[in-house]
Amino acid sequence: MFIGSLALHLRLDTCHSLKEKRSIVKSVIAKLRNEFNISVAEVAEQDRWQSAIIGVACVSGDKQYAQQQLNAVIDWVYDNRPDVEIVQTDLEVL
Repeated sequence: MFIGSLALHLRLDTCHSLKEKRSIVKSVIAKLRNEFNISVAEVAEQDRWQSAIIGVACVSGDKQYAQQQLNAVIDWVYDNRPDVEIVQTDLEVL
């Protein structure tokens, strides 16, 4: 069994309040859950209105599949969320 984890460090330059940030982050999380078979949550930077860290996890019997799933999540955010800038990704498969 392999466990994949991904931390997406996001910059939200269009946000001007925590309320705006929560709306965008909740939307990203909901769409990732619908698109992929993963666990996802905002894990840090909750009180900063122009940045967020979203944690993603998946479990698989195949290490390569877990890596592909997490890379697909990164690609999906790049392709579908122009309002969100990914500044750093930390991907690990154990």
